[in-house]
Amino acid sequence: MGLNDIKTGFIGAGNMGGAMIGALVRAGVSPSQILVTDKRDDYAKSLGKSYGIRVFSSNTEIVQKSDIVVLAVKPQVMDDVLDEFLAAGSFGRPDARKILISIAAGIPISRIERAVPENARANVPIIRVMPNTPALVGAAMSAMCANSFANNEDIDTVRKILSTMGDVIICPERLMDAVTAVSGSGPAYCFYLAEAMIQAAKELGFSDKEARQLTLSTILGSARLMSAEKDDPEVLRKKVTSPGGTTEAAVGVLEDNGVKQTIISAIKAAAKKSHQLSKSE
Repeated sequence: MGLNDIKTGFIGAGNMGGAMIGALVRAGVSPSQILVTDKRDDYAKSLGKSYGIRVFSSNTEIVQKSDIVVLAVKPQVMDDVLDEFLAAGSFGRPDARKILISIAAGIPISRIERAVPENARANVPIIRVMPNTPALVGAAMSAMCANSFANNEDIDTVRKILSTMGDVIICPERLMDAVTAVSGSGPAYCFYLAEAMIQAAKELGFSDKEARQLTLSTILGSARLMSAEKDDPEVLRKKVTSPGGTTEAAVGVLEDNGVKQTIISAIKAAAKKSHQLSKSE
């Protein structure tokens, strides 16, 4: 089934929800097939005007009119939204199949399932997604996992939606905390490295603009090279690290200070925190 054959409704349209909407429109999905509601009425209307999508004031109306419902609300308000659906019986029709997608960080599928009556769950497959902020420029890394009611067609449809804003992998839900730590938080690690490189460049005499250009072009070029080559990053690093040269001097300082292990420990700490947050909700 093509994306123009289904109506996709967004509950919430913040940065990530807005990025998904923009990606769908740029991919050729008819704006008339995209529905949205957001507690910020002015923002929702602005989004509707920008993309030509349909704007509604009611969450339950979005569910009623959509084939796919994307929960793009903040984790801390998810319970309120789920309670609203349950009270209204939004997913109470066993004969009306709808795919429910959640992009709320740290919210397990089991928690979302409670908004769906047991006799209707077979027709409301739930797919949990962890995208990241490069979705804003069409370069997302998204991971998705599904409950037992999602069939191959459901999964393929959601994969098509996510593919409009970047790359997609499928994994078991038990790895979603790891996904959060590696790719969800990953852009922050890259920005942190960029901060250090820019600061070093400025301390070595470059202007702010020059330091940014040197750093950004280097990071982008390195990512493109790693994507194009079959070699592991370690092999690529060694190719540019000549014995007794400048790169070896720099890498030696990183190794002496345990930078690699510190990064690994940091990512594991993020995964642990993600697990704790999902259990505490």
